[in-house]
Amino acid sequence: MGATSLLPGDAPVSLNEARDWLRMGAATDDAIVTGLILAATGICEAFVGAWLMIRDVEEVLTLRGGSVRLSARPVVTIGTVTLLGPEEMATAVEADAYRLRRDRDGTGRLAIDRAGDGAQLRVAYRAGIAEDAGAVPEAIRHGILRMVRHLHDARDGEGAPPPAAIAALWHPWRQITLGGAR
Repeated sequence: MGATSLLPGDAPVSLNEARDWLRMGAATDDAIVTGLILAATGICEAFVGAWLMIRDVEEVLTLRGGSVRLSARPVVTIGTVTLLGPEEMATAVEADAYRLRRDRDGTGRLAIDRAGDGAQLRVAYRAGIAEDAGAVPEAIRHGILRMVRHLHDARDGEGAPPPAAIAALWHPWRQITLGGAR
């Protein structure tokens, strides 16, 4: 998946919030704390199965039965859809020639009416829960702060598992499947 990375300003928790949670002074180890925020956010997204901050995605997906399942979720909007055919031929797909179905968990499924010889789709779209940090649920943000603290404390190789409170905070937003594709 060709997803854009979170930038420090795009994370659901600010550098100042994390510094305060870690009881650090201003500008102390900013690069390390920023890395911990991004790592904790990635762990949270993997746990809940959704992107927290809305961001751009571009994927090239193989058509199966005239449809594809988009990887990032929850899908917010479709930007462009391009049918990729033999010999590197690319054809823009008009909005009225495809259908987007969003499952209850936010997974997007895109169906193409007339795929012709196209074997793949390049899809540019936006996915995520919140446009800005203030719209991310407070329990998720608090869990990220706790995970930042855990990662900071474990930086010297201490092998303790993360506190159970973190999973409890994130659990209501977790999307679970019974195996196979979502």
